[in-house]
Amino acid sequence: MAGSSVGAATLLGSVAILLWGSLALLATLAGPVPPFLLTAITFGLAGIVGTGFILLRGATGRKAVAAWATQSPRAWAIGVGGLFGYHLLFFVALRAAPAVQANLINYLWPLCIVVFSAFLPGERLRWFHCVGGVLGLAGTVLLVGGPALAVQIEFLPGYLAALGAALCWGGYSVLSRRYCAAVPTDFVAALCLVTALLAGLCHLVLEAVYIPSAHDWLIMAIMGAGPLGAAFFFWDIGIKRGLLRALGAASYATPLLSTLGLYLGGRAQITLDVLFAAVLIVGGAVLAGSDALRGKKSPA
Repeated sequence: MAGSSVGAATLLGSVAILLWGSLALLATLAGPVPPFLLTAITFGLAGIVGTGFILLRGATGRKAVAAWATQSPRAWAIGVGGLFGYHLLFFVALRAAPAVQANLINYLWPLCIVVFSAFLPGERLRWFHCVGGVLGLAGTVLLVGGPALAVQIEFLPGYLAALGAALCWGGYSVLSRRYCAAVPTDFVAALCLVTALLAGLCHLVLEAVYIPSAHDWLIMAIMGAGPLGAAFFFWDIGIKRGLLRALGAASYATPLLSTLGLYLGGRAQITLDVLFAAVLIVGGAVLAGSDALRGKKSPA
């Protein structure tokens, strides 16, 4: 793979991280839309729009959509397990544990990517990957949980669900690189549609019926176009063709970007803890991705 194409793919994966940074603010603007309904609508919009763009390519696009039915069960399992499984476990965690702690544990997924990528063929985990990952995790702890994080045993099921979510997304990212590298990114549209269907069923079973307002639909359309839409297509390109370990380290910027977005939206304050966390997160990401920054070819 040419270095330029690897760099371009890594850049697109980084765009996904930037888009995910806007998710927290958009979620607060969406108001009281139940989480599974929010997932169903946003992923449904992403899948429909994505499929529409694919079909606009004419005969080539129609062949690409028809090829979805021929994808292997493993590709379907990894894709649906990643997109839907992650959101299912994360929402369960938010119901069964305090949001701060659940969110903190969930943000172990970037570290999971950095560590799991060491088991890919030709991969090797270096000291700076480990140190960078730990620094990023420390910054996330400070940013999301604060210096006095309290863990209570009665919330253990929620903590385990959050850990499962982190393992799920980290596993999805690395397994997609290992086993689905040849699966076209167009397939993400199909995964979005299936995720929307499963989330819709969860809404009907687990949540009270809710009728979104016009404002809700506007915010959900933006989410479906960005952090819960295009971001997954960009991430797919990044994890399959880019520097996976560098993307994992850079993903620690997501909670930082989320906090910045909330601040700009008037929904959070920037404190010294946040600034110190920023130093840890950015420093950790730079260190863990230093092989990429030096222009060295990294197997991940």
